[in-house]
Amino acid sequence: MNNFIEISSTQNPLVKQVLVLKDKSRERKKSGLFVIEGQREIELAKKGNYIFDTLLICTEIFGDDFTDFPECKHYSITKNIFNKIAHRGSTEGIIAICQTKKHSLDTIILRDNPLILVAEAPEKPGNIGALLRTADAANIDAVLIANPKSDVYNPNVIRSSVGCVFTTQIGEGSTKTIIQFLKSKNCKIYCAALTASKNYIDVNFKTPSAIVVGTEATGLSDEWLNNSDANIIIPMEGEIDSMNVSVSAAILIFEAKRQRGFRL
Repeated sequence: MNNFIEISSTQNPLVKQVLVLKDKSRERKKSGLFVIEGQREIELAKKGNYIFDTLLICTEIFGDDFTDFPECKHYSITKNIFNKIAHRGSTEGIIAICQTKKHSLDTIILRDNPLILVAEAPEKPGNIGALLRTADAANIDAVLIANPKSDVYNPNVIRSSVGCVFTTQIGEGSTKTIIQFLKSKNCKIYCAALTASKNYIDVNFKTPSAIVVGTEATGLSDEWLNNSDANIIIPMEGEIDSMNVSVSAAILIFEAKRQRGFRL
């Protein structure tokens, strides 16, 4: 393992840094670094043009195929250290530290007829990851997060998105700034809401469109509803009146894709 620095102590400063970056959003924001686990996720981060700072490899798990690694510092770690710092056990013995990206709205590049998903104040990392996974599956233009409550480099966001956090355009901002952004791009705003709503299949998603979803607990704020071109609803036949936000978003997004000519 030429050019690999060996680490054998769990008290090594780099090991401690990985643990802090995993657990502390404040440290991720302060340092501009975050942790990725797993070969698939690392490959997607490479595809997303993320800059790698460090790779930590446990050869007892990963093996000795070191071709096509990102340019960065490389460390060899023991299985004991890997088990200490890994967020989950099935990540192939490879962990990376990468630089975060800025997710301001001015970084978003849209096609001529964009389809955008907006999520207002999502709190659960698992839901954020599922939304990003759906966005990647549908190949929509961007996911915009209004009034974010959790940073997108939370390990649970990365895990639940299966690395799609790296392949999806993500913008963050206040509700007000995102509404202004959408209007500047001539996007129709369709808010998922229970009141004054149309059946989602009766709405025209063929023009530039933003599908906006809120939290399962409180729904969307009045600011969104007051700027909505149409409120949309998914009719339900059971006792409940709402579904998991990522499930609802997937139904709405793929109806928009169907209208735009998507076929299996």
